[in-house]
Amino acid sequence: MMSNTILIVDDEPINLAVMEVALKDDYRLVFARNGLDAMVAALKHLPSLILLDIQMPDMNGYAVCHQLKADPRTEGIPVIFISGLADAGHEEEGFACGAVDYIHKPISRAILRARVQTHLSLVRASRLDRSYREAIHMLGEAGHFNDNDTGVHIWRMAAYAGLIASAYGLEKEQCELIELAAPMHDTGKIGIPHAILKKPGKLDADEWEQMKTHSRIGYDILSKSDAPIFQMAATIALHHHERWDGSGYPDQLAGLDIPVAARVVALADVFDALSMSRPYKPAWPKAKVIATIRASAGSHFEPAMVQAFDAVLDKMCQTKADWDFKEQQAA
Repeated sequence: MMSNTILIVDDEPINLAVMEVALKDDYRLVFARNGLDAMVAALKHLPSLILLDIQMPDMNGYAVCHQLKADPRTEGIPVIFISGLADAGHEEEGFACGAVDYIHKPISRAILRARVQTHLSLVRASRLDRSYREAIHMLGEAGHFNDNDTGVHIWRMAAYAGLIASAYGLEKEQCELIELAAPMHDTGKIGIPHAILKKPGKLDADEWEQMKTHSRIGYDILSKSDAPIFQMAATIALHHHERWDGSGYPDQLAGLDIPVAARVVALADVFDALSMSRPYKPAWPKAKVIATIRASAGSHFEPAMVQAFDAVLDKMCQTKADWDFKEQQAA
């Protein structure tokens, strides 16, 4: 099944024929002989990729590319210039107007196929990343759908987690993964009764035991995916209530046995929870929140993680102020 449509734009029939022979077995092809027809075809077919000549009679390829990138409907379509203009200045102009690649004529079929395959792979990766982000957003929101937490909490807390992870010394890629996974930490609250989630007062012993099951429910949901982002989110969901001294839940892990991503999110989550108003408590003053976290080093939190928290405290407070402003504007 041909899943990708490619728009090929060239005023020379021989060039169109060469590209058709090279690509017809793998892709659905649409053709245009000039710039104006190219714009019409791009809007009609919304191709996955456009192969675009530069020297054409009505409007040249640069003008077409500029128009494509100026239109929200077509701005995301990758454009590869196919041209006999081989000097560096023309290539630079092509990239400047938004093209992702530049192939010289005469056309090599092997090179054309390889470049097209590479850029369509990048398109697929981009779409997959966007799908993951949409799924993350939905799962994060779902975890708080019946909770008294505001939806802002999970995104604000994720920003804190990214700052703490970086200050702790984790690699940039891991910090980004933690920040992406953090909003899903309470996905398991989907399985907790409304009466418990919405209770305005303190939970009794039985209710608390039921509430604690949200960590394993979240793990069971998120671990169904083999994708690294969801595997990390599953680990965070399961262990973000563990404590450095082993007194947490569900597995009473202690010290470095607690996965590092869960240790990061545990601190970020508590900082945010103490800083926000809930039906059963007002927001704590900033000084009290900070003092409580510092006093919990070695018991609730890893001491080195608290040091990382201290190192980015000013940035976290600014992040909180930014989110508070967004909430006020949305109210």
